[in-house]
Amino acid sequence: MKKNHPYNRDLLYIHLNDRDQYVLSYGIEFYEFARSLSDSLNHLLLLKHRHEDGDFNRHTLFEYVPEERVDRLAAENVHAYGDFCWIDFEEVESLNVLSAQEIAEMLYLGHIKHHLKLPFYNQLGNRFAYLANDDGWFNKTYYRNFNDFFRMLGGVLAGKVSALAPEKTLLGIKKKRAYPSVSKEILKSLMPALKEGAVFSIRNIQQNRNRLEIPIWIIGDFANMDDMYDEFKEASRNASDGRLVFDKKLKEWSLLSQ
Repeated sequence: MKKNHPYNRDLLYIHLNDRDQYVLSYGIEFYEFARSLSDSLNHLLLLKHRHEDGDFNRHTLFEYVPEERVDRLAAENVHAYGDFCWIDFEEVESLNVLSAQEIAEMLYLGHIKHHLKLPFYNQLGNRFAYLANDDGWFNKTYYRNFNDFFRMLGGVLAGKVSALAPEKTLLGIKKKRAYPSVSKEILKSLMPALKEGAVFSIRNIQQNRNRLEIPIWIIGDFANMDDMYDEFKEASRNASDGRLVFDKKLKEWSLLSQ
């Protein structure tokens, strides 16, 4: 798939589909996802990948990554894989009771990046189905419980601000500050904007000694991230639709709407 724009880690696009329980995103990579949900990830069943250190399951003919090696996978350049698709699962033995129909659904899911039926399997106990093309550029992630999504998003936003928006000291030296996660409650209040499709722009952050502001633009529903990027460039010429604000003295996040 030819892209008209380079991938930019300083933009984060979210479109939430609550009916079908998935989120389309740009700007969230697997290592960020895994770091924010490290207490929730079990073993990973690899549907599409280029990882060379997986274990093989003879029943499904899929490879999988045991929980204790997920960190090693997250440290790889997953973005360079092209397609990267997986479903988490709780017990290795559960793979051996998957039906032919369920295995066929997973093959379809990894290939088409859309479900035949919602991809949550009781015997696997999976909380996620993660479907990426050029990880970070186009991600479609199914969530059994959207609380996991809001927890992940809060952690990713804090991590991006820390990595991409360092403060300047009095001597003009840039230094990184650790930021707390944005609370689920604040992000849930953004649900109407996220259901329309919204961009958090780290590149357009404004900050002074007392506060830091991340602008948010509502731009609509996009599956083609080149089109999303073009729309964002147009929208960002105007005032943002809202701002996430971090008070550096109180060490708290809040939301301001325009």
